[in-house]
Amino acid sequence: MKYKPRPQSNTYSKTKLIFGNPVASLKPNPRFIPIPAQNVQPADLSYDLSNLLGAPAINNINSQGQIVFHLVGDTGGVNGTEIEDEIANQMAGQIVANANNNPSFYFHLGDVIYYNGISTDYNPQFYEPYQYYPAPIFAIPGNHDGDTRVSGKDPKDTEPSLTGFFDNFCATSRTPSPDSPYRYTMNQPWPYWVLNAPFLTIIGLYTNVDGSLDDSKGNTQGQYNWFVQQLKNADPNKCLVLALHHPPFSLDSVHGGYPDILDAIDQAAAEANRYPDAVFSGHVHSYQRFTRTINNQSFLYVIAGAGGYATNEKSMHKLQTDPNNSGQIPLPFQTTRADVVLENYNTQQPGFLRLTADGSNLKGEYFVNSFDNVAASANPFDSFNLDWKNKIVSAS
Repeated sequence: MKYKPRPQSNTYSKTKLIFGNPVASLKPNPRFIPIPAQNVQPADLSYDLSNLLGAPAINNINSQGQIVFHLVGDTGGVNGTEIEDEIANQMAGQIVANANNNPSFYFHLGDVIYYNGISTDYNPQFYEPYQYYPAPIFAIPGNHDGDTRVSGKDPKDTEPSLTGFFDNFCATSRTPSPDSPYRYTMNQPWPYWVLNAPFLTIIGLYTNVDGSLDDSKGNTQGQYNWFVQQLKNADPNKCLVLALHHPPFSLDSVHGGYPDILDAIDQAAAEANRYPDAVFSGHVHSYQRFTRTINNQSFLYVIAGAGGYATNEKSMHKLQTDPNNSGQIPLPFQTTRADVVLENYNTQQPGFLRLTADGSNLKGEYFVNSFDNVAASANPFDSFNLDWKNKIVSAS
């Protein structure tokens, strides 16, 4: 089936969202930068966690009956790494030597560095902040990882798009990073790829610069077709997670949800007859948790994009304001879409997710930090549970 996006919006200005609408209009002229042809795409874009952790670690995960991992995006500390450092240390502190149920890895939701993805930014914005984080780190690229424009404090970027990402996350083998004595490069197969793990399958997409899988002006839809096939191939006895940078739903006042991404997910799921149990994204610098109901089944949509780029409360993305009520959006909040409800949010504090998947549930905990040197709480700001077998989402 040929993927069909909805018509583009007007060509003169951005359409302001109606209050409560979690999906923005399409951009009239979206920027799309193809993955440079110098990078040869492997035939197999899957990665088995056992090849990285080894049989003893996988056996331990299976014996415990669950897998734990971290997840957050938008960490690049171009404005200073104080918040990124704090969150990285907080995450590292949840990995205790010889303890059961430690997080096995960290999955980064994109915008590893700012502003234009240049390779020289990886050491100060990625390797140094995570030098004490003992688990492996996977990633998908965000718009800033793939962009090449001169922006902010970055020098002119003469590298092809995604050069730094390929060097540090898609290396041919895991080797000590030339930028850091503390971490190895990662050997993911491609910017979009699949992670196979006990109890869990994560499909990671690359949503490019302006939030699309493929070039709308071209005749190919390589990533979309691949995505459909991965939905078909995914083990029905594992929780199916979709990770991408641009969110399909967001109630923030700056970006909003990305309609091209939402259309691609829905059309691919319909074609494959398999819907992701949970969708995690970044890009918006806040925390938002939605429940979406499809045919009386509940699915989880979460934005976790406050991983360190925002260095003060003012730089966090705020939610839309009710024109009839200047106060905060009440919870739970029914959006203008009958199928989407906002369950919780945090636009004041940075934070990260710790997720636990087992044979029937995906448990989530969102931990926050502070902009004011206040000690981080050991208790999560938000806790939720997705019974992915029965498609039921609940607070916990």
